[in-house]
Amino acid sequence: MASAGGLHPVNAHLLVGPGCSLPPGRYAYDPLEHRARRRGPAPSQAPAGTVVVLTVTAQRTASHYGHRAWPLLLLDTGHAAAALAMAALAHGHHARLTLDAAADTLTAAAGLPAPGRWSSVWPGTTPEHPLAAVHVTARAPAEPLPCPLTAWGTEPDAAPPAAGPAPSPAGARAGVVLDALCRTAAPATWWRAKAPFTGQEPSLAWAITNRRSAPPPLDGEPRPGDLAAVLAAARDAAPYGPSWCAAVGGPQPGLVTADPSQPETPRRIATGEARPTLAVWAARQTWLATAGAVLLAEGLPDAAPAARIRAEHLAAGYAAACAELTATARGLRTRPVGSWQAADLGAALGGPAGRRWIVHGLAAASRPSHSWSDHR
Repeated sequence: MASAGGLHPVNAHLLVGPGCSLPPGRYAYDPLEHRARRRGPAPSQAPAGTVVVLTVTAQRTASHYGHRAWPLLLLDTGHAAAALAMAALAHGHHARLTLDAAADTLTAAAGLPAPGRWSSVWPGTTPEHPLAAVHVTARAPAEPLPCPLTAWGTEPDAAPPAAGPAPSPAGARAGVVLDALCRTAAPATWWRAKAPFTGQEPSLAWAITNRRSAPPPLDGEPRPGDLAAVLAAARDAAPYGPSWCAAVGGPQPGLVTADPSQPETPRRIATGEARPTLAVWAARQTWLATAGAVLLAEGLPDAAPAARIRAEHLAAGYAAACAELTATARGLRTRPVGSWQAADLGAALGGPAGRRWIVHGLAAASRPSHSWSDHR
């Protein structure tokens, strides 16, 4: 699963325009049968390429994580958006994405009823909550494109997707939070995806194929150059999002971050052993206390508006996925860490409380016996 614990909540609705291998129309991806099921026609002015609207079924995650579900749903969607965008790049295509489109815009484009109307329009089915979209085209456009969701929103609701898990109170509560975070009148911001690493072997396609969430323990501190590259990949993945640093041990434990002026060596920003505290904050996952390095997405303050909370969680998941691919290419083992409780990094470092909360994490460790080059 994308974020190592989200219980596969993310659904993909494919809005297929001209120039694709599927006939134009709306489709829903069926993961059990690994096929795209047609749900309706395409508008006459459908943009070229495929727009993938990512929604979540909150019950799947809320059934296990309860009140902690909504951050995991956002993080998992960010991971899924990165998987789509990176797969497109690996096949020589162009990808752009939005993590801040309004829920009603995404809902209309996908041909879904709004979550508040879902049970009356499609009784007996489980509401889906739209969070993000990825637009894949065969090549980069010659000029900036308009929002591809607009044309798709002119079509009426399509056929309902396959039935999901039965609704539950926990899922409904998580859905209310997601709906509140996705209400905005601002236009969607689209930005171009880029590969997290270039000019080195193995290829991006190899990294995608071989990326795995490694089981604990993840002992073995990464080499400075590898850790710096992974931190830089997280930092540069999206045009916005939380800041990234990493907790390391060794003879000089502390926090480090990527420094553009010295790309081969992380820059130290704090001293002291942080990993045991991180293990407590991360739902008492004790193995983090000895992990080689723990990358942290942090910086979301208490007073952040709803739109920023949503965008930074989605961007954190996206950035962690890009960092994982870079780590895989450099022979490191990784595991995302999504559950954080009372993780006020800023206060722990002596700063004001409620200013620098940890949003996401990624444990990384050296691979002791072999690297990617042993399997070429």
